[in-house]
Amino acid sequence: MNIALIAHDGKKKLMQNFCIAYRGILSKNELYATGTTGRLIEEVTNLNIHKYLAGHLGGEQQIGAQIEHNQIDLVIFLRDPMNNNSSHSIDTTNIFTLCDIHNIPLATNLASAELLIKSLDRGDLEWREMYK
Repeated sequence: MNIALIAHDGKKKLMQNFCIAYRGILSKNELYATGTTGRLIEEVTNLNIHKYLAGHLGGEQQIGAQIEHNQIDLVIFLRDPMNNNSSHSIDTTNIFTLCDIHNIPLATNLASAELLIKSLDRGDLEWREMYK
């Protein structure tokens, strides 16, 4: 499965901890991330991550393009609703919209991320292979 990992600045440490906790599951999949988030995850987990530009420099748009082409199976986007940076909130909203259009599972907080990653481990997301 192809998994996109994105985290706003206030949630990057939480994303690192999430990836440490679920390293075993994540390591069995292809991981994609915005630049800074990907680098920070690699530093603490040694996972191999395909990194795009930083989110505010177009990384969210690059992941959005992958979603639009049905090349992402799961998105974990730990967002900080208290720090809504309007400069790239359009890209954030675009990712949510694209996930809805293309039926891509999306987690925006730790609780939903844990549910999706455990579902992935159980094989509950194998339907994505047929959907492609």
